[in-house]
Amino acid sequence: MSASSGSPARPRSADISVGATWDDAPCPVLVIDRHGGLVRLNGAARALLPQAPGHDWLREAAPSWLCDAHRRVVAASHDGDGGPLVGRVGDRVFQAHPTVCDDGDVVWWLVDDTDRRSAETALRVTRERAAVLSEASSTLLSTLNVPRCMEVTAAMAAEHLAEAAVLVAPAQGRRHPLTYARRGEPVSQVMRQVDTRSVPGLTEALQGFPPVPARWLNPADIPDWVIPDGFSGPVGSVIVTPLPGHGVPAGTLILLRSSTEQVFTEDEEVFARLFAARAGAALSAARLYTEQATITAALMRELLPPALTRVHGVDYAGSYRAARDHERVGGDFYDVHPGSGPLEETFVALGDVAGKGLNAAVLTGKIRNTLHALLPLADDHQRVLDLLNGALLASHHTRFATLVLASVRRRAEQVQLRLTSAGHLPPLIIRADGTVEEVPTRGTLVGALPVASARTVRTVLNPGETCLLYTDGITEARGGPLGDELFEEHRLKRALAGCAGMPAEAVVERVQMLAAQWLGSGRHDDMAVVAISAPAAGPLTVVEERADGEKSGRNG
Repeated sequence: MSASSGSPARPRSADISVGATWDDAPCPVLVIDRHGGLVRLNGAARALLPQAPGHDWLREAAPSWLCDAHRRVVAASHDGDGGPLVGRVGDRVFQAHPTVCDDGDVVWWLVDDTDRRSAETALRVTRERAAVLSEASSTLLSTLNVPRCMEVTAAMAAEHLAEAAVLVAPAQGRRHPLTYARRGEPVSQVMRQVDTRSVPGLTEALQGFPPVPARWLNPADIPDWVIPDGFSGPVGSVIVTPLPGHGVPAGTLILLRSSTEQVFTEDEEVFARLFAARAGAALSAARLYTEQATITAALMRELLPPALTRVHGVDYAGSYRAARDHERVGGDFYDVHPGSGPLEETFVALGDVAGKGLNAAVLTGKIRNTLHALLPLADDHQRVLDLLNGALLASHHTRFATLVLASVRRRAEQVQLRLTSAGHLPPLIIRADGTVEEVPTRGTLVGALPVASARTVRTVLNPGETCLLYTDGITEARGGPLGDELFEEHRLKRALAGCAGMPAEAVVERVQMLAAQWLGSGRHDDMAVVAISAPAAGPLTVVEERADGEKSGRNG
């Protein structure tokens, strides 16, 4: 006899052969006949479906997804091979596992899958956020350019945290650098004078105070200057979080969502603060690097040798090569201080500080500054050396230096020189006929002995002749065919003999080229060269203007 569709096949009280283990199972278990009638429920099922005891049919007591699953299983006449069915009962998610009995009844085992799914979701979100933070760290720390760092921060925040982001940097004067980003749109940066007090929590965030919880912020209070152009709809949720830096705040990040999006959760606020911490560290590092680079550039300008040209009718040329190719400064230096007029002497100094690199460069800077301060006494080389020697002995430096000083003045077609060596290599003069003369000036180095003694020699350069000042990096360049031979003075003199009549720049370039060729790829000391040449042209003409406005010329 077959049962009608209007009543269960068997009454719920019918004897079903199930043991105590089944009835005491921790998961809900329902026995449903082939027509959808409720046959039996264990205690967990009655607790899950409290309305079931008052009904005879599954459709009256269970959610529709379970009823549909039961019909499919009965129609297929087997347990199914598509894996467990999933659905919600109230606010919980269950996996439904069917077991078809011999008499056609189906035992449904409902396994609560809510916690596992929540854990998987939390794990997935955590992994995604960890990936975002890792990407943020690697991307932001790969640039030390502040505007680029601000651009990347705003773009990543709009892409992963909100619909739009605004980065407010600390004020520069009365204006704030602002960086606007919308998801999938280009980033824009402007300098604007804004009222930070118009955004709740922004002033405090720029001062480094903790962020105001998003639930305390009224989106309706957000001023128009915060909202990027093209933002869709009114603001529905907002986060204002500081960008912590190294000692001082690096700025503030404002995150925006429209009213059509989900409001920021507490977990998202925490994630936003983690992102902001990384962005703040990167921005702070970029600003610190920029400040240090600016300071270094300013100091480097003072340490680098000056560019030389013609001064009061005398040609000057110089070249410097540091001991290490990646460095720009070292222990060798030169300076040319023009006289106040063509009739005044130009003061030239070339020196070599013991040591290499930045430490030696610091002392060269002090020596150059000291010599600059002693310019009023430049007509007395011995006096200059005495004062410089005393200054170096009184300083904390333990390094010494060698110097050669030159006072240069044009007289008609000739150039008059006063040369003084303080422990330095003697200058070399290239005469017009190719003869190379060594200037017989001698002296003791400065910064080592209580008294610095030196001998000053006067000489004259005729048109086309050159006086060469150089450091021992040239003559002690080690290289040659076997790589272990010094260049030495005799090779330098022989090379200079072929430079007769050449301009100062050509002489300097020739000397540096020969030294570089001799070295090859070997190591070397700092190398500095200065050439002082009497032009081969006619005499210097000094133009004077008389009281009547007419100009007259005379030879200097």
